[in-house]
Amino acid sequence: MPERIEVRWHGRGGQGTVTAAKVFADACLSGGRYVQAFPEYGPERSGAPLKAYNRIGDSELRMHCPVLHPGIVVIADSTLIDSIDVTEGVLDNGVFVVNTAKDPVEMRKKLNASANQKVYTIDATRIAIDSFGRPLPNSPLVGTLARITGIVSLETILEDVKKSFGKKFSQKIIDGNLDAAKRGYEEVKEG
Repeated sequence: MPERIEVRWHGRGGQGTVTAAKVFADACLSGGRYVQAFPEYGPERSGAPLKAYNRIGDSELRMHCPVLHPGIVVIADSTLIDSIDVTEGVLDNGVFVVNTAKDPVEMRKKLNASANQKVYTIDATRIAIDSFGRPLPNSPLVGTLARITGIVSLETILEDVKKSFGKKFSQKIIDGNLDAAKRGYEEVKEG
């Protein structure tokens, strides 16, 4: 892993994107890394586009600004690709994770990703509906991010999902989110 990884999340209000960034950061913290997780909101309403950010490093993080040149871009809602520039500032060797049922090769073309950039897809919304009955792609995306980065184990992710969701939700919902995170880890496709 590089000394520091920066992640920019694109989603819509109500999809759990900010929660996903927080859970991923908490898991990385539990795994011994230094972390930051913070949102950037526009109009605060359900369905409005938003961004969230992570910085993960091996040493103390002193930057406190939006992530302008992410190494990883997570797109929780693929319809945003048509309305905002989700590729803005991404590194030449950056990684895209897209919540879609489409093939990674098709998404590579849509994103106009370079040969040096990696594109992964995961049908996180379908996994969430199957696992806990709601179209919230956050848990599957956290599992996917653990898999493709390798900076935190699936076990650590699952422990942090339990901690994060355990205070607010029933055991059935917690178990569904644990299943969704596992499936996100296992079902991601690279193109």
